[in-house]
Amino acid sequence: MSPSSRRFLAPVLAAVTAAALMAAPAAAVATPQAGGTLNYLKQISGQYTIAGQHNKEPASQPAYYTGKVHDITGQYPGLWGGDFFFGASDVANRQAVVNQAKLEWSNGAIVTLTWHMCPPTQGSSCDWSSGVMSKLSDAQWSELMTNGSNLNNRYKARLAEVVPYLRQLQDAGVQVLFRPLHELNDSWAWWGGRPGLGGSAGLYRITHDYFVGQGLTSIVWNWAVKDVNMGSIASFYPGDNYVDVAALDVWMKANSSASDYQAMLNVSHGKPIALGETGTIPSPELLASQPKWTYFMEWSEYLQGSNTNAAIQRTYFDGRVLVLAEMQRG
Repeated sequence: MSPSSRRFLAPVLAAVTAAALMAAPAAAVATPQAGGTLNYLKQISGQYTIAGQHNKEPASQPAYYTGKVHDITGQYPGLWGGDFFFGASDVANRQAVVNQAKLEWSNGAIVTLTWHMCPPTQGSSCDWSSGVMSKLSDAQWSELMTNGSNLNNRYKARLAEVVPYLRQLQDAGVQVLFRPLHELNDSWAWWGGRPGLGGSAGLYRITHDYFVGQGLTSIVWNWAVKDVNMGSIASFYPGDNYVDVAALDVWMKANSSASDYQAMLNVSHGKPIALGETGTIPSPELLASQPKWTYFMEWSEYLQGSNTNAAIQRTYFDGRVLVLAEMQRG
């Protein structure tokens, strides 16, 4: 059965079998595992969009929401999203997240990791409102950006905490679509809202260079912004050498607008673009009108909190949306 046939299956979900949905996209001549994640995204750009699902805390259940997708659609998403987290119990369970990432990759999925990182002014774990959402003063930010300073060294020590996990993944052959400092054009988190290379884009560069310096060469660098002040996102772009994929997190409106889509095309300079976080699952009509989104990642509890099962099924069964079974064929 061709992918285009799936759009008619929502009314008869019970009759859908994995075998019936095993058609591979014509544009994808190799799986992400065989040809590389970035190459796969480049191949499908403009033709297909991978269905993705984020899995938030607890870290001890790193595929909980992916399982919910299967319950609703009978299919697994083609992209699995996890997090290195910030809370003490979840930081202690990072290995569970890494183990799940290895399993998802071995099953044929693309793996993406976010990190809601505690600020360098605090410890390795923190809470949400007074930690991740805290603010650095201008003086603290200046110190953070000064190589060799106390806060700069503490920031690099924070990055070092996840190096063993990323190295595990690299040694296992897993290519991680990594999006640190996400939504860095917005000021809700301590790392965001400061334009220019002296600001958030510069911190992204420091982050990139640190991990590359640790020999982590299998990371696919995912730069992510939020759908606010889209006319100024270029001032948060760290440069083409630091970005592999450009993603938009859509929270200020239900769906990405035509102008949001164009802004991402403009800033990405031909690199693949994606919907890094969505609350409302993108409809088949939206994906048809904005065809270069290479994946969407539905955000954890919003899967059922903001969408009906029928809407989820309709998107998952659409002809241009790739589920895991279709990506395994290559």
